[in-house]
Amino acid sequence: MAIQTSTERGSWNSRLGFILAAAGSAVGLGNIWGFPTKVATEGGAAYLIIYLLCTFLIGFPVMVAELSIGRASRRNPVGAFRALSSNKFFPLVGLWGVICGVMILSFYSVIAGWAFGYAIEEIFYFLGWTQMADLLTDTGNGWKNALLAVIFMLATIKIITGGVSDGIEKATKTMMPLLIGIIVIMILYVLTQDGAMEGVREYLLPDFSRITTDLVFSAMGQAFFSLSLGMGALITYGSYLSKKENIPQVAAFVTLADVGIAFLAGLLIIPAMYVARSAGIEIFVGDQLASSTDLVFQILPALFHTIGGFVGVTLGVVFFLLLSIAALTSTISLLEVPVSYVIDEHQMERSKAAWLVGLGVTFISVIIAFQTSLIGSFSYIFSDLGLPIGGLLICLFIAFVWKKEEALNELEHGFPTIKQSLFAKVWPVFLYVICPAAIAYNIISNFL
Repeated sequence: MAIQTSTERGSWNSRLGFILAAAGSAVGLGNIWGFPTKVATEGGAAYLIIYLLCTFLIGFPVMVAELSIGRASRRNPVGAFRALSSNKFFPLVGLWGVICGVMILSFYSVIAGWAFGYAIEEIFYFLGWTQMADLLTDTGNGWKNALLAVIFMLATIKIITGGVSDGIEKATKTMMPLLIGIIVIMILYVLTQDGAMEGVREYLLPDFSRITTDLVFSAMGQAFFSLSLGMGALITYGSYLSKKENIPQVAAFVTLADVGIAFLAGLLIIPAMYVARSAGIEIFVGDQLASSTDLVFQILPALFHTIGGFVGVTLGVVFFLLLSIAALTSTISLLEVPVSYVIDEHQMERSKAAWLVGLGVTFISVIIAFQTSLIGSFSYIFSDLGLPIGGLLICLFIAFVWKKEEALNELEHGFPTIKQSLFAKVWPVFLYVICPAAIAYNIISNFL
């Protein structure tokens, strides 16, 4: 079979399609439940402010780096480093990104399956089918976990087989507006309920006395993970990007979309927690807010059941469909990374590559479905440590191997005056010094 050209690999039909796809990659379960509870427990708006600063000062420069590497090479993470340098080490960095993507997807699909199962559980509970409802909420049931994870993976594979424009872009153009619409509608409802304003105060009133070094690096880790940095997803998405696009500009749009949706999620989740408290549902464990997992899979379902009736079931189904959509926009990008690698490096047709890789990931997911204790270990190794390591090495690649001159030459496509701009003076400083130092500290802290 002949080696596929970049045209055969696919390309985005529009800037909006790319922005929605990249934002969809960034927006996932962590934005919907992880981010809001971190804000609530680590200083309210003070954490929010630090998170926004970290997103734009650390995440944005690395995003520009990944997109520029992808577009310059027109390859997957492994092929990209090989195409841009003769250095033998950095293709291994790309391979590490592919591995991280595969392993994150393998447990992420199990959690996504839980969210989808809870949407069905709300209907069963409403109909009085309590045994079936209890089965769907039993996260320790391996067969149920496996079935839902397989369903979720099959949906992801189906989208990936459609290619870049007809699969990924078309799906995210539908799902992202739907996701935002659901969040806004639920916010409007929740804010009218008793207790909601207390949650708004907890979310938006800053406690600057809580700002510590640990808080800053917690916010940086959240920003790094929420933007899907360090695993090659944005290198892959960047490889489909037109030379006409202004990479810093589209990266800014993606970053704004990500933080905007995270902010809206917080405006939904934290007030909803205090609405639950007003309804008599305990949201604290001791003097601490419940964990994000308990929030999503215990507190909010209890709230929906307490509301009861048509309103309660509608809110429950819509909320868990929201989580499912957010998860699917992320699983698409997670699967596209290894699929792109197989297409480029092994000259395999897309549909065959998608099914081969997808079913391989599904096999791992089924194992995790029966051994859910693996989720914590895999998340720590491949997400908490793996993604920052990948991001750090990407910074070092541009700083010392590919060099900033070549990177800026690539960024000139779509931004002809970049070398005379403030961005060209500031961006290298962040990639050479600020981002590597901050990311390295975060890695060491996580490791210790």
